[in-house]
Parts: sequence; structure tokens; C-alpha cells
Amino acid sequence: MQPVSVIRAPSNLGLRPLRSGHVPGTWRAPQALTEAGLLAVIDPVEVVDLDRPVYSAEGEAGTRLRNGHTLRRFNLDLADRVEEAIARDRFPLVIGGDCAILLGALAGARRLGPLSLVHVDGHSDFRHPGNYDAEKVPGSVAGMDLALATGRGEALLTAWPGVPAPLIPDEQVVQIGEREGRNTDFAWPDVNDTAFNRIDVFEARRLGASAVVESTFATISRKDWPFWVHFDVDVLDQEVMPAVDSPGSPGIDPDQLKKILGRLIADRHCSGMNVTIFDPDLDPAGTLAAWLVAFLEGVFAEARSGRAAVQRPPP
Repeated sequence: MQPVSVIRAPSNLGLRPLRSGHVPGTWRAPQALTEAGLLAVIDPVEVVDLDRPVYSAEGEAGTRLRNGHTLRRFNLDLADRVEEAIARDRFPLVIGGDCAILLGALAGARRLGPLSLVHVDGHSDFRHPGNYDAEKVPGSVAGMDLALATGRGEALLTAWPGVPAPLIPDEQVVQIGEREGRNTDFAWPDVNDTAFNRIDVFEARRLGASAVVESTFATISRKDWPFWVHFDVDVLDQEVMPAVDSPGSPGIDPDQLKKILGRLIADRHCSGMNVTIFDPDLDPAGTLAAWLVAFLEGVFAEARSGRAAVQRPPP
């Protein structure tokens, strides 16, 4: 792997308040994970800090997206940092924050050329104006990031300077670990009509890590492009990782997930990875922060070992 550049992105802009006056705590995740020893186990060559943006539960003029304009500014700043890291042959590890930061990470990497996406998440994050009433309900971007990344939604967060839209074409997306798509009341059933390679949590558990990685590479290797890895920690079972805004079961087994992520980021085509949705407010003792740091240590150990090598099929 290249030397790692840790980019701390303390945002909660994409989340809805859970109650009156609530401010989601994901903005505290970069600091909480740092205090739990993240830098010691990752050993980055640099640490880059973004300023914390101001969260608002109220609507903004000119957009139906909660914190939409603030999110755009924050993600443009993040895009600059990601682009700079990749241009200097470093591996950006973006520590969020909620998963709306995916858009800035992709925008930065995408400035350097076409890109694929491996979206590892317990949810599809595919809410967009085609499957909900955008006039009645403000859009929380943390539930929309995959839709926006593939060009569905307001231009405010689908059109980015220096890159064509969409950020990622449907056929170059792999979605791993989603747990709700088989429910009869699934909110975003149109995700099943896309060209995404969807390996839901049930299929991932059935296949095991090696087969999941092989299926992933079979999709993203159709083009000889770099790819980005989005890791939302709610892909883990709520019994393992309850400190998220929307926990659920089942989840991918931690040991299997460690292998999946490690083998992905070990590939020379991997541009970087973001880690999102951990909420330290739900972890007052800090035990889950310590667990997540140890988990990420294992992911990078897997990536740096010979076990992580996977033969990609030719494009």
C-alpha cells in the first residue's frame, strides 16, 4: 500500500435530528477514534483536519436537502484534500462523520479520472426524489449518498466542478451488506432496477469473504479504473456496533468484513477509503471506539500482508 494520509472530516450534516434539539454526534468520531489510538495503529504520514461545519435542523432556501449548501462547501473542501493526497501517491483514509462525506471523497478522486465505487453499508442509501416526496420531507443526505453519487437528486450535490456527472456510473457500483432490500416494505425498491452489483448481507454471509471479493472485482474490473471504498460501520450487526444512528441485524461477521475490506484496499487500483457513521455520543465509555480502532488495525494488517493479494480479472 501507499503511505496513508488520514483526513479527519468531523461532519454530522447529513443526518436528521432524532428529537427536538438533538445534534447528531458523528462529528465527534474523528477525535474519539484518534483518542482511542487510531493514528498509532494506522501510522499515517500525515493528518489533515477539516473544520467542523455548523449543523442545522432547519431547512435552507434554495434546496430541499438538510444542510445542503453547507454540505456542498464541506465536501468541496474534502475533495481538495482527497485530490491532493492521491496526486502525491498517498492513500487517503477519510474518517467521518456521517456518510454524506462520501460525495466529497468521490469528487476529489474523480478529478483525476473515471472511478468505480464499492459501497459497504447496511443500507442502500438510495433515497432520491423518484422514490419519496421531496416537497414534503427534507432530504437527509446520509440516506441519499449512493443515489446522489450516481446522479439522482439535486444538482447541488450531483454536479461537482471539474468532473462530469454522475460521479459514478451505475454499472461500476458494487453495494455490499445492505439488509433491508428483501423486506416487503422496503423504502427504495427501485435500487433493484439499477445495474449495481448488489451483494446484500444475506448473500455476503452465504458466500464468505473470498467470494464477495471475487464478485466485486468481477464488476469493477470491467473498466481499468481506480475505485473508492465506502465503509459505513452500520454494516456490522447492532450487537457488535450499536453506536450508529440506524443500527440493525444481521450484519457481516467482523472477521469476514475485515478480510473483505483488507483485500479491497490492498489492490493497487484502490484510491482510498472513508469510514462513517460512528457516533461517540452512543459510546460514553469509549469501548466501541477502541473496538473500531482495533478492527481498522486488522483491516490494514490484512491489506499489508501477502494474504490480501487477489488476482483481478482482465478488463
